[in-house]
Amino acid sequence: MERPSKRTRLHYAPAKVIAEIGCNHQGSKETAKELLTLAKEAGATVGKLQKRHPKELLTEDQYNAPHPAPHHSYGGTYGAHREFLELSLEDHKELQAHCQSIGLEYSSSVWDITSAKEIISLNPTLIKVGSPSNLHWEMQELLRDTYQGEVHISTGMTSREDVDKIIEFWERGKGDAKNRVVLYACTSAYPVQFKDVCLLEIARLKEQYEDRVKAIGFSGHHLGIAIDIAAYVLGATWIERHFTKDRTWKGTDHAASLEFPGLSKLIRDLRATTVSLSYKDGILDVEKEQEAKLKWGFYNARPKEAAKDATAKDAEAEC
Repeated sequence: MERPSKRTRLHYAPAKVIAEIGCNHQGSKETAKELLTLAKEAGATVGKLQKRHPKELLTEDQYNAPHPAPHHSYGGTYGAHREFLELSLEDHKELQAHCQSIGLEYSSSVWDITSAKEIISLNPTLIKVGSPSNLHWEMQELLRDTYQGEVHISTGMTSREDVDKIIEFWERGKGDAKNRVVLYACTSAYPVQFKDVCLLEIARLKEQYEDRVKAIGFSGHHLGIAIDIAAYVLGATWIERHFTKDRTWKGTDHAASLEFPGLSKLIRDLRATTVSLSYKDGILDVEKEQEAKLKWGFYNARPKEAAKDATAKDAEAEC
């Protein structure tokens, strides 16, 4: 049997899964704690929240405008809605301690300078920069130059030219800054239709940036869990999915989130896929009993010399 060359042989490490709780806690620290516990029980590697300061992030007009989907709003204006959903730094400290107590990695997305400084002060293993903030250069400089953990960056609603700028920005950092970046393929829609997931973007990012970042990830906002398995096989070593307790809850992210059974099944299937991604080299031990019982008679029943003669005759006939 001809083996694949070393150059073409593939190796798959187990995928790491981020359960993005985001603001699905509905402004409740206790609900956030419950969701983190459920994420751990489902098998997630990381439980991720969000931190933002609405008055820093939004213009006055944006802050005072009505929510674009009023039935999902927790306040009379978009700014009031965002303030209602914010957890304090003290809340985040408590939730980080909760994660440590249950063996789950804590993380948070950051949207602005103040939020980045606050989460950096907690020194988590990784901090996420979501697609809306990936061109916030002042914030990225803060993460690049004052924080030593991994920075995971999504590329939703971002041109290829701007993705290049992001990578070049990190390459200008001191030391191994670029080797702390995990770059995510992402489509920013909630939920996103399958035709817009653009899974092959993972392969493109891997081909173009694999030697310039630490890893490639996939942040999915689609329905179901089949797409995530394909993303992993294409080379995404980090899989991020929004996570909620109830997809019918009030809020815009719940519809694009997985509940506990879905996240559990996704992680189960990723583990099964990792085990299955190997090469077959000859007859496996598990096949030998079946070979003895089922292999066609001319192979098992006839003496070996007769089988060789028959093979030679067959070869002559073909000639």
